[in-house]
This record gives sequence, structure tokens and C-alpha cells, in this order.
Amino acid sequence: MSTHLIEGLAVEVEGDGPAVVCVHGLGGTSNTWTPLLPAMQGHKIIRIDLPGSGRSVLPAAELSIESMVDAVEAVCRHLNVTEAVFLGHSMGTIVCQHVATRRPSLVKSLALFGPLLCPPDAGRPGILARADKAATGGSAAMQEIADAIVAAATSRETKETQPAVLALVRESVMRQAPEGYAKSCIALARAQAAPVEEIAVPTLLMTGDQDGVAPVAAVEVMAARIAGSQVAVLAGCGHWTTFERPAECTQALHQFLRPAN
Repeated sequence: MSTHLIEGLAVEVEGDGPAVVCVHGLGGTSNTWTPLLPAMQGHKIIRIDLPGSGRSVLPAAELSIESMVDAVEAVCRHLNVTEAVFLGHSMGTIVCQHVATRRPSLVKSLALFGPLLCPPDAGRPGILARADKAATGGSAAMQEIADAIVAAATSRETKETQPAVLALVRESVMRQAPEGYAKSCIALARAQAAPVEEIAVPTLLMTGDQDGVAPVAAVEVMAARIAGSQVAVLAGCGHWTTFERPAECTQALHQFLRPAN
């Protein structure tokens, strides 16, 4: 594995074969995808830290879903990727949908975990309030935000039986730079849905039965708008799908990437 700095973005690249581009969600990093690496063997795996997240540089300008799409496309150009499977989690699924509708030739298929078209209007003020909390409260605020996310966005079963997963989610959020996290929150709060009816590639939508961000009913509505998409629901799982149910996610992704002949 090698780490590249591409236009300020930290990008991990490993393996050879058809490209898989991985886009994390709010509070995530390239490590969102570490549990699923076995399913991606035989591929060139490209894991991006989005602008202002993880080890990537925070631009001076405001962040937006459009600027994140620009950043992902820039990585693909730099690495000479002309077609790839795109994996997204949470906010990253919105980015992937916009890539798929803006640059359809670039996207071979989509595997979206905790997917959403955009935040519901009722949820946008809360995301903006979280942005303000991070921007003004610094590292202490990030600790409080991380604890709240662990409490609200993981399943009952995860809380009862997987303390290491709770620690992993908490660490992923808590180690974000407050300003970068705040700008990412604003980008998510302002996100608009892509014209997903235009998506014409195989699409896997995977969510948890206790995912409050991407509830099953909303994902099924989303699937109805994407022709030929398939929905998989994980039992005992919240919003941090790849951390909470890695074995099931790995199996589903393996089958998606290597369909039976």
C-alpha cells in the first residue's frame, strides 16, 4: 500500500486490477473501508480522505458536495482511472451519486452503505448546529459530538456486544479537525439530491435495520428511483455499517464485485 498526496488529498492505493474508489462519510476516513479490504482483493483499491477530513488538507473555501465531487474526479484523473466501482458511506454516498450522474462513463457500478439522497429538511438545522458546535468548541466539542454519534448512530446490539466498534466510531469522529468537520457538516446540510433516475449501472444499497440516518423505508424509496438497484438490510446494525457488521458487508460486497457467471 502507498499513500499519495493528490491536490492536498491523502489517498491510499493498493492492489492491481479494476479500480475501486472508496468515499467515506462525515466523520470518516479511509479507514471506514479497512474492514472490507478482503472483498476488494484483485482490484486496485483507492481510498480517499475527503477535503478537510482525516489527513487531507482543508481548503480555504467553503466545502460543498460539488467540491467533493471535483476532488474525487481529480484523484481519478491523477491515477489514470477511467472506469471504477464506487463505494460510498453516508455523506460519501451522496458524493458517489453525483459522480455517477455527472460523469456516467467513470462509474462502472455503485455500492452504497448507509445511503441517502440528501438530508431530510427537518434534519438540516441539527447538522448546522453541529457545525457551529465543532467550529466554536474545538477538540472538547468534537469529543461531545463523538459521544453523541456513538449513542445515536449505532445499534443496540453494537452497544451491548461490540465495545471495540464503539471506540472505533468515537475515535474516527473525535480525531477530525474541528474546522474541517464543521465545514463538512455545512456541506452535508446544504446537499441536494442527484438526479438518480439517470443512474444506469448496477447499484447495491446496504443499510442497517436500526439506521436512523438511512432508514430502510427511505432506502427502499431510493431503490425505486434507481433502475435495477438491490437493497440489503443488515440485522442488528446502525449507521456505521462497515464497522458494525463487517463480515456481512464483506460477503455482500464480494458477491456484488464477483457476480456468479
